[in-house]
Amino acid sequence: MTDYPIALAVEDFVPVALTATGVLLLRRRHPLVPVAAGLLLAGGFAKAGWKLIVALDGPDLPWLYHALFPLLALGFSVLAYALSRDLRRPPHAAVLAVPLLAALAATAAVRDTWPAMVWTIIAVTFVAVLLVRAARKEGDTLAAVLFGLWLTGQYLLGPMAAKAEQSIALQWVEQSCNTIAQGAFAFAAWRLARTGRASEPEKTKETGEKVT
Repeated sequence: MTDYPIALAVEDFVPVALTATGVLLLRRRHPLVPVAAGLLLAGGFAKAGWKLIVALDGPDLPWLYHALFPLLALGFSVLAYALSRDLRRPPHAAVLAVPLLAALAATAAVRDTWPAMVWTIIAVTFVAVLLVRAARKEGDTLAAVLFGLWLTGQYLLGPMAAKAEQSIALQWVEQSCNTIAQGAFAFAAWRLARTGRASEPEKTKETGEKVT
């Protein structure tokens, strides 16, 4: 078991907080968005909590570590479903539910989290595409670029996390990249939420409806 510095363990909570904050900023888009934020927060908190317990010379609780990808798979699937409701022809819930359940079942069967990780990457990609589309629809090029940067960061983290030798230096690089990526996501989500609120008065004028 790796001897983690306390500073490294504490910093691991930062991208978790940024991700949850960014998702919550999108809560006006669908009632299920806060549910997705809660699942993502739980997954990230479990992994970061495990690392902090180890850093403080506490017991090794592998179930906390292994909870990360199943919870991320659930969270990003819920978020993808919620954001897809804005599409002209939103996909049926089964399109996301069936592969999600298959990934979770495979994770339990092989006693390894890689099936959940694979589906998480697919769900994250779907979420990023939907968010880039939403940002472009609002005319916010910077937000669209930042969502693209966030997705690129997620792709880069995979190969680094897959390395057998997880040195402390490598983990600092991983967490720094993750923090930057999640910071870009949170800022882009804030911009998207702001432009969405700003456009509501215009929509009210066009439809003659009152927005509460």
